[in-house]
Amino acid sequence: MNAVLPGARWRSTIVAALAVAALQTAVLGYMIESRASILRNGKDVLLRSAPVDPRDLLRGDYVILTYDISRISPDIVAGDLPEVTTRAVLFVRLREQADGFWGPVEASFGPLAQAPDSVVIRSLPFSYYPPLGAPPQTLQPNYGIERYYVPEGEGRVLETARDAHALSVNVRVNADGRAQIRQVSVNGAQLYVEPLY
Repeated sequence: MNAVLPGARWRSTIVAALAVAALQTAVLGYMIESRASILRNGKDVLLRSAPVDPRDLLRGDYVILTYDISRISPDIVAGDLPEVTTRAVLFVRLREQADGFWGPVEASFGPLAQAPDSVVIRSLPFSYYPPLGAPPQTLQPNYGIERYYVPEGEGRVLETARDAHALSVNVRVNADGRAQIRQVSVNGAQLYVEPLY
């Protein structure tokens, strides 16, 4: 029977702890750089925030955001809607409108080709349930930009502006369709700008 020396056990424990710490650091670094890459290289899209159900109040230190692009009409969906319950991703083509805000002009449950005058944003995966009988009235995708964290006690200003249609959000969308909030404004006046890191 081979005995493990106490020093060898101690060294293997240290090596294992260092390996775990290195892996955690690498994962955290990847998440931070992924977000920063979108903010650095993505295309700017200005979105109009829409009011939220008044029962959905400020939760903690973040504000719930919804947008005009949060409700997609099935009329603009290219191709077929899924026929079975599935985890789906919706790709939405946005174009700049006359007022400077971007709105949906096409959507698809499969990738959309890039075009120079538009941006394609992709939703987070969501559970899609095919309706019985008539097609759904709206699709309600989330894009990962529906929460905005604010300093403690400052959320009410944004909620009031949101509910009065005075809040706008500038997001950056990368070539893969992932979005990050870059700037939040009230009546066109910038309140918050996200740093890269």
